[in-house]
Amino acid sequence: MKVKSLLPYLFCALVVTSLHGQQSADQHAVMVRKIHEYSLKNGQSHHWLRTLCKQAGPRLAGHETYNRAVEITSSQLASIKGVSVRTQTTTTQKWQRGEREIANYLSSDGSVQRLQCFALGNSVGTGKQGIVAEVLEVQGLDEVARLGEKVKGKIVFYNRPMDEAAIRTFTAYGGAVDQRVYGASRAAEYGAVGVLIRSMGLGIDTFAHTGTLVYKEGLPQIPALAISTASAEWLSESLIKDGGKVFMRSTSHMEGSATCDNVIGELKGNISPDTILLVGGHLDAWDVGEGAHDDGSGCVQSIDVLNILVGIGYKPRYTIRCVLFANEENGLAGGNAYAAQAKEEGLIHLAAIESDAGGFSPRGFSFDADTSVLKKYYRTVSQKMLPLLESYGLQFETGGSGADIGPLKGLKGLLIGLRPDSQRYFDYHHTARDVYENVNARELKLGAAAMTSLIYLIDQYGLQP
Repeated sequence: MKVKSLLPYLFCALVVTSLHGQQSADQHAVMVRKIHEYSLKNGQSHHWLRTLCKQAGPRLAGHETYNRAVEITSSQLASIKGVSVRTQTTTTQKWQRGEREIANYLSSDGSVQRLQCFALGNSVGTGKQGIVAEVLEVQGLDEVARLGEKVKGKIVFYNRPMDEAAIRTFTAYGGAVDQRVYGASRAAEYGAVGVLIRSMGLGIDTFAHTGTLVYKEGLPQIPALAISTASAEWLSESLIKDGGKVFMRSTSHMEGSATCDNVIGELKGNISPDTILLVGGHLDAWDVGEGAHDDGSGCVQSIDVLNILVGIGYKPRYTIRCVLFANEENGLAGGNAYAAQAKEEGLIHLAAIESDAGGFSPRGFSFDADTSVLKKYYRTVSQKMLPLLESYGLQFETGGSGADIGPLKGLKGLLIGLRPDSQRYFDYHHTARDVYENVNARELKLGAAAMTSLIYLIDQYGLQP
C-alpha cells in the first residue's frame, strides 16, 4: 500500500526531471543560435584579418613583420572588454630567404625555360654562382635509396603528386609531404648536390608552394627548391624528351637566433578560473603571401571567440584563454614553450581547440586526447554537444587536433581541431595566393561561431573522464 502510494510522486518526479533536462537542452540551443547570429552580424574576425594581413603581411617568426603581428593582435585582444593580454617570449632560428630564387631548365639545344620556384624554409642556399647539374626524377625517398650511386652529383627531382582521389585533402598532403620535409637529406646521403620538389598542391598551376624541410644531423646540407605543379609536369616531360640540365640559384641562409612571442589573452572564469579552455592558431606565416588562411584565419577566429562571448554577455565558468602561437611553420617553438609553462603553472587545461586548416566553411571538429581519457571525453561531447551542433552542418570525429596544441596532450585534456571544408585549402597553402582577398567573410565568421559554440557547451557541460 505504501509503495503504491509513492508511485504517482515518483512518476511526477521523473516527468519534472525530464522536462528540466529538455529545458536545459533548449536553452543551450538558444545560446548556440545567439552565438551564430552575433558572429555573422557583429563578429570582427574578417575585419581583424584584413588589419593583420595588410599591416603585418608575411610574418615569419624572428622577423620584424612577426613582431608587428604581435602588436596588432595584442591590441585586438585588448579591445575586448574584460580580456587581459600578455606575451610569452620564445626563441627561434632566424631563416632568411635572400634574393629571388631561380630555377632554369637548360635544354640540349641551348634554350632556357624558367621554372616557378621558391626555396624551402630552412634550406641552405646554392651560393651566388648557383649550381648546374643533370636531373634525376624520382617518386619518393625509397627510390633514391634504390638508385644509390646514380644519385651522386645530380639534382634530385621529387615528383610524387598528392593523391587526387583522396576525398580528404589533408590525407593527400600527408601522403606526399615526406619528400618535401626529408627529401634533401635523403638525396644528400647518396651524394646529390641539390633537390627540386614538386609543390604540395592538388591542382596544376603556376604557383610554387614553400614549406619547411628538416636536415638530418650528420649529413651534408644541400639546397632545396619547390617548383610549381605546372613546372613539375613540364620538367618531367622535358627530361624524357631532352635530358637537359637545371641551373639552381638561391641565397637563403640561417642568420642566428631571434626571439618571437606567443600572444595570450584570457577571459577569467567566474567559478573555476584555474581551469582553462583554450582556443588558438599560429601567428607566424611563410614570407611569400599574407598568411591569410594559414593561419591568420585561425588567429582572428580565436580572438573572436572571446569577443563573441563578451558581446552576448556570457560569463564563463572556466577561464577562456586565446593563444596565438609563434613559430609553428619552421620549429614549433611557441607550442612547446606554452606547454612547458602550462605544466609548470599546474593549471587544468580541460580542452583546447586549434584552428589551422583555413578560413573555409566549418564542417566539424576532430578530437584527440591521451588514450586513457579520449573514449570517455568523446562520449560526453558526442552525446550531449553534437546534437546541438548538427543542424549547423557540423560533425564530430576522433583523430588529430593541431600541431601547436599537440604538446599539451600529456596534461590529459581534450584536444580539438576545427575542420573546415578542405577542398580549396591547398590552392593557397604556403603560396603567394594566401592573401586576405581569398578569405570569404561569411565562411570565416561561421568558423568562429562553431568554435565559440563548442567552447560554450564545454563550459556548460564540463567533461567527465
